[in-house]
Amino acid sequence: MARSFSEREKENIKKNLQEACKQSWTQYGYKKTSVDELCKQVGISKGAFYLFFESKEALFCEVLCSVQEQICNAASEVIEKHRDKYGVAEALKLIYREYDENNFLYDSDSTDFTILMNKLSEEQAKKIEESNHMSEQLFSGQPHLKFKVDAGLAMSVIYSLIMNIKNRDILPHNHMETFDFMVDHLIDSLYE
Repeated sequence: MARSFSEREKENIKKNLQEACKQSWTQYGYKKTSVDELCKQVGISKGAFYLFFESKEALFCEVLCSVQEQICNAASEVIEKHRDKYGVAEALKLIYREYDENNFLYDSDSTDFTILMNKLSEEQAKKIEESNHMSEQLFSGQPHLKFKVDAGLAMSVIYSLIMNIKNRDILPHNHMETFDFMVDHLIDSLYE
């Protein structure tokens, strides 16, 4: 007979599954992260896993969207606290550091990520797409900030800055310092 979980246990198990998934995804990738191993880490049976998530892909989708939402919320707080272009610079630095911690956020052109995306339902893929657009609103939807350049160009520069994380291992200088330098020097060219 299957064991039933209290509401508190369900919350904790779901949270622990998400955290275990996030860590394994960062370290091993989607394909090498197994439901069996996640269940062992959390202390539940594989059958119990499906009480929380309909599939491995549903878990990964939830983790990705949740991490993106947390990052956007934290960055939004920084922008709201410092309601000028320098708040945007600090938010960008925060985002870059989160990407540095969670490589699955920027590894979208890898075979591993493509395999995941191909296995997602239409609803899950749409949820990820919507989650990806949150950051665009973060930098272009602030009424107290105005771009000095075309909005498309500004968003492309911001995206390029963040995606420079892919080059972190080949840069001749510390990638964090390099990113901070670029943001500090480009922010005046992007925003009034």
